[in-house]
Amino acid sequence: MTGISQTPLHSNHREREILEELRLAGGASRIQFLAERLDVSEETIRRNIRSLEAHGLVTKVHGGVHIKDSMIEPPLHFRMNENAEAKRIIAARVATIIQDGDTIFLDIGSTTAFIAVALQKHQNLFVVTNAVAVAHALAARNGNRIFFAGGELRSHDGGAFGAEATSFLRRFNLRHAILSVGAVNATSGFMLHDLEEAEYSREAARRAENRIIVADSAKFGRSAPIIIDDPAIYSMMVTDDMPPPDIQAMLERNEIDLVIAGQRRAE
Repeated sequence: MTGISQTPLHSNHREREILEELRLAGGASRIQFLAERLDVSEETIRRNIRSLEAHGLVTKVHGGVHIKDSMIEPPLHFRMNENAEAKRIIAARVATIIQDGDTIFLDIGSTTAFIAVALQKHQNLFVVTNAVAVAHALAARNGNRIFFAGGELRSHDGGAFGAEATSFLRRFNLRHAILSVGAVNATSGFMLHDLEEAEYSREAARRAENRIIVADSAKFGRSAPIIIDDPAIYSMMVTDDMPPPDIQAMLERNEIDLVIAGQRRAE
């Protein structure tokens, strides 16, 4: 059986570019437009679209293509209301891991927005972020220093991306990089829906001593088109419930500590 759960995209650069162009175009586009945007032939676009369609990521229509609805991540304000209690529980647990004075990175995910609120009683944090929601929650509070990435803010999530934001991130040496994900499964590990977000998460992880994945249990067994990185680079996953056995095995195989919010860390 074919499907995104078995073959997330992470190796074909052209297919990732097509998915990103479709996302920026609102989920659908004509073949000719994609060819012009990517400066390749229409036949090249069609060939890559056949592969994307075989993996269940897009649907081809006459003269065009659109992303399947399940592959479009909702805006941040919508995701903040999804599994909100689970995200609060995760945020409270992560707040016990972070110490006053720590240097941390928080990304643009909805779970990390909850974490920023949970950290509001901490003092003297050195916070690097590309998320307006994080900066707003922690700026001008308890001696915190907030370093916000430059670049254009995206309208659907208030995140800053691009070459300037990436260059800015490379200046820092972080104690913790706290990274949210769109999907967790036993085959591919940790995944996101957005290419820019995945690339930025990889860069943040490279700058950190401790790399923490945060994901509520609704993400278990899901899939998304972009694999963030080799799961073995991550130190810990914090979640609200015990994962199924296959995901537990993936975590153990990659020596990732499992922390269940409200429980002791799994042995």
